[in-house]
Amino acid sequence: QVQLVESGGGLVQPRGSLRLSCAASGSTLDYYAIGWFRQAPGKPREGVSAIDVSDNHSYYADSVRGRFTISSNNAINTVYLQMNSLKPEDTAVYYCAWSPVNAGLLMGAYTYWGQGTQVTVSS
Repeated sequence: QVQLVESGGGLVQPRGSLRLSCAASGSTLDYYAIGWFRQAPGKPREGVSAIDVSDNHSYYADSVRGRFTISSNNAINTVYLQMNSLKPEDTAVYYCAWSPVNAGLLMGAYTYWGQGTQVTVSS
């Protein structure tokens, strides 16, 4: 049993920045990866970024590589997604998710999901 709570979403102008947080808790924190996924209305959910928290190896979708950075603070069981140079097409509900294995952006590997946080990029 793992609980995930996202925070940090909001309204931001194009070219702006936001940092999302994913705080993990529960009966076991011996996980291998945390992923960020997003879903815009009318579009399929897609992987954004993921991190193997044991060694900080990270994965990025091509659409965000170079703009987004994933990191972890294991002392407080929190994973961050720093989002820079935001574009309107980044608008979506962003979810963090937990995987018992290091699966990159393979959505089916993630078994626990947060409630989501809305990110809106608009002028």
